[in-house]
Amino acid sequence: MKEFLKYKDEIVKLRREFHMYPELGFEEERTSKRVEEYLKDVGIKTRRLAKTGVVGDIDNGSDFTVALRADMDALPINEENDVPYKSRIPGKMHACGHDAHTAMLLVAAKILSQRKVYANIRFIFQPAEEGFNGARRMIEEGALENVDRIIGMHVWAELPSKVIAISPGPVMASADRFKIFIRGKGGHGAAPHQTRDPITCSASLIEALQTIVSRNVPPLESAVVTVGRICGGTAFNIIPELVELEGTVRTFSEELRSLIEKRIRELTENYARGCGCEGEVIYERMNYATVNDEELAKIGREVASQITEVVEQKKTMGAEDFSEYARLIPALFAYLGTRNEEKGIVYPHHNPRFDVDEDALPYGTAFEVLMVEKLASLKN
Repeated sequence: MKEFLKYKDEIVKLRREFHMYPELGFEEERTSKRVEEYLKDVGIKTRRLAKTGVVGDIDNGSDFTVALRADMDALPINEENDVPYKSRIPGKMHACGHDAHTAMLLVAAKILSQRKVYANIRFIFQPAEEGFNGARRMIEEGALENVDRIIGMHVWAELPSKVIAISPGPVMASADRFKIFIRGKGGHGAAPHQTRDPITCSASLIEALQTIVSRNVPPLESAVVTVGRICGGTAFNIIPELVELEGTVRTFSEELRSLIEKRIRELTENYARGCGCEGEVIYERMNYATVNDEELAKIGREVASQITEVVEQKKTMGAEDFSEYARLIPALFAYLGTRNEEKGIVYPHHNPRFDVDEDALPYGTAFEVLMVEKLASLKN
């Protein structure tokens, strides 16, 4: 590990630069230019994909290619940390660690460009992970062509600093978004009998939606149905024509995913009809579940154990568009702990006071480098 610790200052400097200038999905122009400059400076050819995505390739003349992926986008959050590298862009912040992912992978690329590796290496710097499925765009434009294995890493606020967590099988849930429109007949709040009230209908429907998990999902399986937004009405004494609900569904199973969508549609139709209203569902499948290849997870744990403490990663109902890559080729998504209570680095992802323990970052770079070398050695 000592050979990687000497790169800490460089990783931290890059991470802070990206942190100060956060950019949202498909707007990462400054970030992408910096990534391109860095890769070219260490002799790696680059190309643009998906508008602001960057791919770098090291061709070592092999018929086996390993890819490493980092996401680059920030979130629409106003940072509340009082640090020298605080975001300089109001209303935008790296509150999920993508700045760290980009910095760790850049330095990993530099190190790998200086080593003899018996595999081709692809570095995927992906835009728009936060809700825009930048991974899908990258794949459509060729990011995975001729790639045999792919590795991703995420800093993780729930894990102690420097600990690496890896588990086989599903580690992050699928993520779907639904909108429900309940259309009734508006009128005066004092004469509800002359209306078809979409508000009372929506209230009953919300309660019914909560029974999907409790009465349709097997008790030993995991699923979430959450209604996160309700919009309807214009005044205290007017029954509106329309109420809109919006929410999310999370599962680890495609079969369960389809069942829940079916039940949402059925309940919406039935409750709307029962209230004399009309119901419409718009259901969008966003991310698949992220599933780690079992063999890669085993190799990953062996490699990580040479660097630091390794633990099992608990499943989370959060989602990641890394799942798009993992659907197509064997993939491993690992987690790097960055929580440090002594330093006050305890806030969760997507919080305006989120931060990472920068002492952990060289461990992420080391894991990426050693994984590539290990997979290349096994192939050859």
